[in-house]
Amino acid sequence: MKTAVVILNWNTRDFLRKFLPGIISSTEGLDAGVVVADNGSTDGSVQLLEEAFPEVEIIQLGSNCGFTGGYNRALGELEAEYFVLLNSDIEVSPDWLRHLTVWMDSHPECGACGPKLLSYYDRTSFEYAGAAGGLLDRFGYPYCRGRMLGRLEKDYGQYDSPADVMWITGACLMVRSGLWKELGGLDSRFFAHMEEIDLCWRMQLMGYKVTVVPDSVVYHIGGGTLPKESPFKLKLNFRNNLLLLENNLPATLGSKVKARWRIFIRMVLDGASAAVYLLTFRPKDFAAVIKAHREYRRLRREGQQVPTRAVPGARVNGFKDTVLIFDYICRHERNENNN
Repeated sequence: MKTAVVILNWNTRDFLRKFLPGIISSTEGLDAGVVVADNGSTDGSVQLLEEAFPEVEIIQLGSNCGFTGGYNRALGELEAEYFVLLNSDIEVSPDWLRHLTVWMDSHPECGACGPKLLSYYDRTSFEYAGAAGGLLDRFGYPYCRGRMLGRLEKDYGQYDSPADVMWITGACLMVRSGLWKELGGLDSRFFAHMEEIDLCWRMQLMGYKVTVVPDSVVYHIGGGTLPKESPFKLKLNFRNNLLLLENNLPATLGSKVKARWRIFIRMVLDGASAAVYLLTFRPKDFAAVIKAHREYRRLRREGQQVPTRAVPGARVNGFKDTVLIFDYICRHERNENNN
Protein backbone atom coordinates (compact mmCIF):
# COMPACT_ATOMS: atom_id res chain seq x y z
CA MET A 1 0.00 0.00 0.00
CA LYS A 2 1.47 3.32 -1.09
CA THR A 3 -0.80 5.62 0.94
CA ALA A 4 -2.50 4.90 4.25
CA VAL A 5 -5.36 7.27 5.06
CA VAL A 6 -5.64 7.03 8.83
CA ILE A 7 -8.62 8.35 10.76
CA LEU A 8 -8.20 8.60 14.52
CA ASN A 9 -11.60 8.02 16.07
CA TRP A 10 -12.95 8.66 19.53
CA ASN A 11 -16.72 8.36 19.83
CA THR A 12 -17.52 9.85 16.40
CA ARG A 13 -19.64 7.00 15.03
CA ASP A 14 -22.05 9.36 13.27
CA PHE A 15 -19.22 11.13 11.45
CA LEU A 16 -17.81 7.79 10.33
CA ARG A 17 -21.20 6.69 9.03
CA LYS A 18 -21.61 9.97 7.15
CA PHE A 19 -18.16 10.57 5.67
CA LEU A 20 -16.45 7.18 5.28
CA PRO A 21 -18.28 6.27 2.03
CA GLY A 22 -16.84 9.33 0.26
CA ILE A 23 -13.36 8.75 1.68
CA ILE A 24 -13.37 5.11 0.57
CA SER A 25 -14.66 6.07 -2.88
CA SER A 26 -11.88 8.65 -3.28
CA THR A 27 -9.20 5.95 -2.91
CA GLU A 28 -10.50 3.91 -5.88
CA GLY A 29 -7.90 3.57 -8.60
CA LEU A 30 -5.12 4.60 -6.20
CA ASP A 31 -2.74 2.39 -4.28
CA ALA A 32 -4.32 3.51 -1.03
CA GLY A 33 -6.29 2.13 1.86
CA VAL A 34 -8.38 3.53 4.70
CA VAL A 35 -7.55 2.75 8.32
CA VAL A 36 -9.51 3.74 11.42
CA ALA A 37 -7.54 3.81 14.66
CA ASP A 38 -10.01 3.72 17.53
CA ASN A 39 -9.08 5.49 20.76
CA GLY A 40 -11.23 3.30 23.02
CA SER A 41 -14.63 4.51 21.79
CA THR A 42 -17.74 3.51 23.72
CA ASP A 43 -20.36 4.64 21.19
CA GLY A 44 -20.40 1.54 18.97
CA SER A 45 -17.93 2.93 16.43
CA VAL A 46 -16.03 -0.33 16.08
CA GLN A 47 -19.22 -2.33 15.64
CA LEU A 48 -20.33 0.06 12.90
CA LEU A 49 -17.01 -0.35 11.10
CA GLU A 50 -17.13 -4.12 11.30
CA GLU A 51 -20.69 -4.32 10.00
CA ALA A 52 -20.90 -1.49 7.45
CA PHE A 53 -17.31 -0.96 6.27
CA PRO A 54 -15.50 -4.30 6.09
CA GLU A 55 -12.95 -2.88 3.64
CA VAL A 56 -11.63 -0.51 6.33
CA GLU A 57 -8.76 -1.74 8.47
CA ILE A 58 -9.37 -1.25 12.20
CA ILE A 59 -6.67 -0.66 14.80
CA GLN A 60 -8.12 -0.82 18.29
CA LEU A 61 -5.96 1.15 20.73
CA GLY A 62 -8.05 0.24 23.76
CA SER A 63 -8.00 3.63 25.50
CA ASN A 64 -7.98 7.32 24.69
CA CYS A 65 -4.33 8.03 23.89
CA GLY A 66 -5.06 11.52 22.65
CA PHE A 67 -4.25 12.77 19.17
CA THR A 68 -0.50 12.39 19.58
CA GLY A 69 -0.42 9.02 21.32
CA GLY A 70 -3.14 7.59 19.11
CA TYR A 71 -1.44 8.47 15.85
CA ASN A 72 2.02 7.46 17.10
CA ARG A 73 0.76 4.01 18.04
CA ALA A 74 -1.39 3.53 14.94
CA LEU A 75 1.20 4.65 12.39
CA GLY A 76 3.79 2.52 14.14
CA GLU A 77 1.78 -0.52 13.02
CA LEU A 78 1.49 0.52 9.37
CA GLU A 79 3.76 0.27 6.33
CA ALA A 80 3.22 2.79 3.54
CA GLU A 81 5.14 5.42 1.64
CA TYR A 82 2.76 8.17 2.71
CA PHE A 83 0.61 8.58 5.80
CA VAL A 84 -2.46 10.80 5.75
CA LEU A 85 -3.81 12.00 9.09
CA LEU A 86 -7.51 12.70 8.54
CA ASN A 87 -10.19 13.84 10.98
CA SER A 88 -13.43 11.91 11.07
CA ASP A 89 -15.50 15.10 10.59
CA ILE A 90 -14.25 15.84 7.08
CA GLU A 91 -15.99 15.44 3.76
CA VAL A 92 -13.49 14.98 0.94
CA SER A 93 -13.75 15.99 -2.69
CA PRO A 94 -13.35 13.17 -5.25
CA ASP A 95 -9.73 13.90 -6.25
CA TRP A 96 -8.39 15.27 -2.95
CA LEU A 97 -6.03 12.34 -2.35
CA ARG A 98 -4.79 12.07 -5.93
CA HIS A 99 -3.70 15.73 -5.94
CA LEU A 100 -1.76 15.32 -2.69
CA THR A 101 -0.10 12.12 -3.85
CA VAL A 102 0.92 13.59 -7.22
CA TRP A 103 2.43 16.59 -5.44
CA MET A 104 4.51 14.45 -3.08
CA ASP A 105 5.62 12.18 -5.92
CA SER A 106 6.85 15.13 -7.96
CA HIS A 107 8.34 17.19 -5.11
CA PRO A 108 10.79 15.06 -3.10
CA GLU A 109 11.86 18.14 -1.15
CA CYS A 110 8.38 18.35 0.38
CA GLY A 111 8.05 16.56 3.72
CA ALA A 112 4.35 17.22 4.25
CA CYS A 113 1.45 18.71 2.36
CA GLY A 114 -2.23 19.32 2.81
CA PRO A 115 -5.38 20.51 1.07
CA LYS A 116 -7.34 23.71 1.15
CA LEU A 117 -9.79 23.48 4.07
CA LEU A 118 -13.25 24.94 3.53
CA SER A 119 -16.17 25.04 5.93
CA TYR A 120 -18.60 22.17 5.70
CA TYR A 121 -21.46 24.54 6.55
CA ASP A 122 -20.41 27.43 4.31
CA ARG A 123 -18.46 26.10 1.34
CA THR A 124 -17.59 29.57 0.12
CA SER A 125 -15.58 30.24 3.31
CA PHE A 126 -12.38 28.86 4.76
CA GLU A 127 -12.51 26.66 7.84
CA TYR A 128 -10.94 27.72 11.12
CA ALA A 129 -8.61 24.77 11.78
CA GLY A 130 -6.36 25.08 8.75
CA ALA A 131 -7.82 27.26 5.99
CA ALA A 132 -5.14 27.70 3.29
CA GLY A 133 -2.12 26.80 5.40
CA GLY A 134 -0.74 28.04 8.69
CA LEU A 135 1.85 30.55 9.87
CA LEU A 136 2.98 31.91 13.22
CA ASP A 137 2.85 35.59 14.09
CA ARG A 138 5.76 37.44 15.64
CA PHE A 139 4.64 36.39 19.13
CA GLY A 140 4.38 32.71 18.29
CA TYR A 141 0.59 32.57 18.00
CA PRO A 142 -0.70 30.40 15.12
CA TYR A 143 -2.91 31.80 12.40
CA CYS A 144 -3.86 30.80 8.87
CA ARG A 145 -3.99 32.20 5.40
CA GLY A 146 -7.71 32.74 5.13
CA ARG A 147 -8.26 33.09 8.90
CA MET A 148 -7.12 35.73 11.36
CA LEU A 149 -8.22 35.16 14.97
CA GLY A 150 -11.91 34.26 14.61
CA ARG A 151 -12.41 36.00 11.26
CA LEU A 152 -12.73 33.71 8.24
CA GLU A 153 -12.25 34.87 4.67
CA LYS A 154 -14.44 33.94 1.75
CA ASP A 155 -12.69 31.76 -0.81
CA TYR A 156 -12.36 33.85 -3.96
CA GLY A 157 -9.46 31.84 -5.32
CA GLN A 158 -6.92 34.12 -3.64
CA TYR A 159 -4.95 31.12 -2.34
CA ASP A 160 -5.32 28.81 -5.32
CA SER A 161 -1.61 28.49 -6.08
CA PRO A 162 0.54 25.96 -4.19
CA ALA A 163 2.42 27.69 -1.38
CA ASP A 164 5.05 26.77 1.17
CA VAL A 165 3.77 27.52 4.67
CA MET A 166 4.85 27.07 8.26
CA TRP A 167 2.35 24.32 9.08
CA ILE A 168 -0.54 22.23 7.81
CA THR A 169 -3.42 21.33 10.09
CA GLY A 170 -3.53 17.82 11.52
CA ALA A 171 -7.16 17.67 10.42
CA CYS A 172 -5.81 16.60 7.00
CA LEU A 173 -2.07 16.17 6.68
CA MET A 174 -0.03 13.97 4.32
CA VAL A 175 3.51 13.12 5.47
CA ARG A 176 6.36 10.97 4.20
CA SER A 177 6.41 7.90 6.41
CA GLY A 178 10.20 7.72 6.44
CA LEU A 179 10.48 11.31 7.66
CA TRP A 180 7.73 10.71 10.22
CA LYS A 181 9.72 7.82 11.65
CA GLU A 182 13.03 9.68 11.52
CA LEU A 183 11.52 12.54 13.54
CA GLY A 184 9.89 10.17 16.03
CA GLY A 185 6.33 11.07 15.06
CA LEU A 186 4.36 13.54 17.16
CA ASP A 187 5.58 14.77 20.53
CA SER A 188 3.29 12.79 22.84
CA ARG A 189 3.56 15.43 25.59
CA PHE A 190 1.20 17.64 23.58
CA PHE A 191 -1.72 15.13 23.84
CA ALA A 192 -3.73 17.33 21.45
CA HIS A 193 -3.47 20.77 19.81
CA MET A 194 -0.44 22.25 18.01
CA GLU A 195 1.40 18.93 17.77
CA GLU A 196 1.18 19.15 13.97
CA ILE A 197 2.77 22.61 14.03
CA ASP A 198 5.64 21.17 16.03
CA LEU A 199 6.04 18.32 13.54
CA CYS A 200 5.99 20.66 10.54
CA TRP A 201 8.52 22.98 12.17
CA ARG A 202 10.87 20.08 12.87
CA MET A 203 10.53 18.94 9.24
CA GLN A 204 11.65 22.34 8.03
CA LEU A 205 14.60 22.32 10.41
CA MET A 206 15.58 19.08 8.69
CA GLY A 207 15.53 20.90 5.35
CA TYR A 208 12.11 19.83 4.04
CA LYS A 209 9.25 22.00 2.81
CA VAL A 210 5.63 22.05 4.00
CA THR A 211 3.19 22.92 1.24
CA VAL A 212 -0.50 23.66 0.71
CA VAL A 213 -1.86 22.02 -2.46
CA PRO A 214 -5.10 23.94 -3.14
CA ASP A 215 -6.23 21.69 -6.01
CA SER A 216 -7.01 19.29 -3.18
CA VAL A 217 -10.08 20.45 -1.26
CA VAL A 218 -11.83 19.08 1.83
CA TYR A 219 -14.74 20.35 3.92
CA HIS A 220 -14.32 20.36 7.68
CA ILE A 221 -17.00 20.55 10.36
CA GLY A 222 -14.51 21.27 13.18
CA GLY A 223 -14.86 21.63 16.92
CA GLY A 224 -16.25 18.15 17.35
CA THR A 225 -14.03 17.00 20.22
CA LEU A 226 -13.60 19.97 22.53
CA PRO A 227 -15.82 23.08 22.45
CA LYS A 228 -14.12 26.45 22.01
CA GLU A 229 -15.12 27.51 25.51
CA SER A 230 -13.49 24.48 27.15
CA PRO A 231 -10.93 25.51 29.84
CA PHE A 232 -9.13 22.22 29.15
CA LYS A 233 -8.72 23.16 25.50
CA LEU A 234 -7.51 26.62 26.52
CA LYS A 235 -4.94 25.06 28.84
CA LEU A 236 -3.68 22.77 26.07
CA ASN A 237 -3.33 25.69 23.68
CA PHE A 238 -1.33 27.86 26.09
CA ARG A 239 0.81 24.97 27.34
CA ASN A 240 1.49 23.44 23.95
CA ASN A 241 2.32 26.78 22.37
CA LEU A 242 5.15 27.10 24.91
CA LEU A 243 6.27 23.50 24.29
CA LEU A 244 6.29 24.29 20.58
CA LEU A 245 8.69 27.17 21.13
CA GLU A 246 10.77 25.18 23.61
CA ASN A 247 11.24 22.37 21.09
CA ASN A 248 12.19 24.44 18.08
CA LEU A 249 13.41 27.93 18.89
CA PRO A 250 16.90 26.90 20.07
CA ALA A 251 17.56 25.00 16.82
CA THR A 252 16.04 27.79 14.75
CA LEU A 253 17.87 30.67 16.40
CA GLY A 254 21.05 28.74 17.09
CA SER A 255 21.10 29.86 20.72
CA LYS A 256 19.32 28.67 23.85
CA VAL A 257 19.78 32.11 25.39
CA LYS A 258 17.89 33.80 22.55
CA ALA A 259 15.19 31.12 22.76
CA ARG A 260 14.75 31.61 26.51
CA TRP A 261 14.36 35.35 26.00
CA ARG A 262 11.68 34.86 23.37
CA ILE A 263 9.81 32.37 25.54
CA PHE A 264 9.99 34.71 28.54
CA ILE A 265 8.35 37.49 26.53
CA ARG A 266 5.67 35.08 25.37
CA MET A 267 4.96 34.02 28.97
CA VAL A 268 4.54 37.69 29.92
CA LEU A 269 1.94 38.03 27.17
CA ASP A 270 0.20 34.92 28.46
CA GLY A 271 0.14 36.49 31.90
CA ALA A 272 -1.55 39.55 30.44
CA SER A 273 -4.22 37.28 28.92
CA ALA A 274 -4.72 35.61 32.28
CA ALA A 275 -5.22 39.01 33.92
CA VAL A 276 -7.87 39.88 31.34
CA TYR A 277 -9.68 36.61 32.07
CA LEU A 278 -9.65 37.39 35.78
CA LEU A 279 -10.85 40.96 35.34
CA THR A 280 -13.67 39.83 33.05
CA PHE A 281 -14.90 37.26 35.57
CA ARG A 282 -13.65 34.16 33.79
CA PRO A 283 -11.92 32.38 36.67
CA LYS A 284 -11.78 28.99 34.93
CA ASP A 285 -9.93 30.51 31.98
CA PHE A 286 -7.58 32.33 34.34
CA ALA A 287 -6.85 29.05 36.10
CA ALA A 288 -6.29 27.34 32.74
CA VAL A 289 -3.42 29.71 31.89
CA ILE A 290 -1.84 29.22 35.32
CA LYS A 291 -2.09 25.43 34.95
CA ALA A 292 -0.67 25.65 31.43
CA HIS A 293 2.46 27.44 32.64
CA ARG A 294 2.87 25.08 35.57
CA GLU A 295 2.61 22.01 33.32
CA TYR A 296 4.93 23.54 30.74
CA ARG A 297 7.64 24.05 33.35
CA ARG A 298 7.21 20.47 34.58
CA LEU A 299 7.32 18.99 31.08
CA ARG A 300 10.35 21.11 30.19
CA ARG A 301 12.24 19.74 33.19
CA GLU A 302 11.32 16.19 32.18
CA GLY A 303 13.00 16.70 28.83
CA GLN A 304 12.06 16.52 25.19
CA GLN A 305 10.44 13.38 23.81
CA VAL A 306 11.39 13.85 20.17
CA PRO A 307 14.62 15.18 18.68
CA THR A 308 14.76 18.53 16.93
CA ARG A 309 17.82 18.79 14.71
CA ALA A 310 18.68 21.63 12.39
CA VAL A 311 20.42 20.86 9.11
CA PRO A 312 22.96 23.57 8.18
CA GLY A 313 21.28 26.07 5.88
CA ALA A 314 17.75 24.86 6.66
CA ARG A 315 15.18 27.63 6.58
CA VAL A 316 11.91 27.68 8.43
CA ASN A 317 9.44 29.11 5.93
CA GLY A 318 8.80 32.78 6.62
CA PHE A 319 10.68 32.77 9.92
CA LYS A 320 12.76 35.85 9.28
CA ASP A 321 9.74 37.69 7.95
CA THR A 322 6.82 36.83 10.20
CA VAL A 323 7.51 33.98 12.57
CA LEU A 324 8.26 34.64 16.23
CA ILE A 325 10.37 37.72 15.60
CA PHE A 326 9.91 40.94 17.53
CA ASP A 327 10.90 43.80 15.26
CA TYR A 328 13.00 45.60 17.81
CA ILE A 329 14.87 42.40 18.74
CA CYS A 330 15.55 41.68 15.08
CA ARG A 331 16.99 45.15 14.58
CA HIS A 332 19.13 44.77 17.69
CA GLU A 333 20.49 41.37 16.55
CA ARG A 334 21.24 42.64 13.06
CA ASN A 335 23.17 45.57 14.51
CA GLU A 336 25.15 43.19 16.72
CA ASN A 337 26.03 40.99 13.74
CA ASN A 338 27.16 43.98 11.71
CA ASN A 339 29.46 45.29 14.44
